[in-house]
Amino acid sequence: MAEGLRRLDHAWRVFGTALCFLAFGLGGLVLGTVVMPLLLLMRDPLARRRRARRLVQLAFAGQLRLMRSLGVMTCEIEGRERLQRDGLLVLANHPTLIDVVCLVSLLPNAECVVKRAVASNPFMRGAVRAAGYIANDDGPGLVDDCVKAVRAGGSLVIFPEGTRSVPGQPLRLQRGAANIAVRGGLDITPVRITCTPPTLAKGQKWYRIPSRCFHVRLQIGEDIPISPFLVEDDSPGGNALAARRVTEHLSRYFDLSGDPTRAST
Repeated sequence: MAEGLRRLDHAWRVFGTALCFLAFGLGGLVLGTVVMPLLLLMRDPLARRRRARRLVQLAFAGQLRLMRSLGVMTCEIEGRERLQRDGLLVLANHPTLIDVVCLVSLLPNAECVVKRAVASNPFMRGAVRAAGYIANDDGPGLVDDCVKAVRAGGSLVIFPEGTRSVPGQPLRLQRGAANIAVRGGLDITPVRITCTPPTLAKGQKWYRIPSRCFHVRLQIGEDIPISPFLVEDDSPGGNALAARRVTEHLSRYFDLSGDPTRAST
């Protein structure tokens, strides 16, 4: 009897996961091709970006509610109030595909860096343009664009790993996020994310669901001041040293190997 119930629960969660992916795709299609293009009629670009980002936040919050109501996942958030500010540089580890959905659902004015393929996608470009997201193919100007976005009041979400974590392997952080903090003199709002059991990780198919409903935990920490990492020499060499220091600190901060809530299976 118990085995039969487990199989039924597993089948339901596979169906629920498929339904959530379908809802996300259809929602993105409607948002990107119908709703967002209408916002482009707004003359005030600042108001348009704010409205578009708020719509994205509400859409992502609705996606999470759907996943919870279907019994696919549960979610726990600590320090939510720390994200209710403008002009944040939010850096987080990246264990699962839905990290960005979880984070942006908490940020009414989220600024995102998107791939050029996404920015030029006919179904997504309306949303990207209306929300004023940053394309990541700007080369040397990308860091400056990110700094300007935060100083303008946006809450920039960056995953220093650059891609999802590989379960069981050490984190490998790139220095791009640290360069943004150093060049802009921006304090960091860190978010530690755990997913138990691991699911939707890098290289993991969506239908390879875990043995039970997965739990996502977001811990929004106190701001990390950037000033202790800076050096008096503001030359490129000095900035590189400061960025290396920041990256090393973040690597230790996001190291979850000693966290009892992190599952290995």
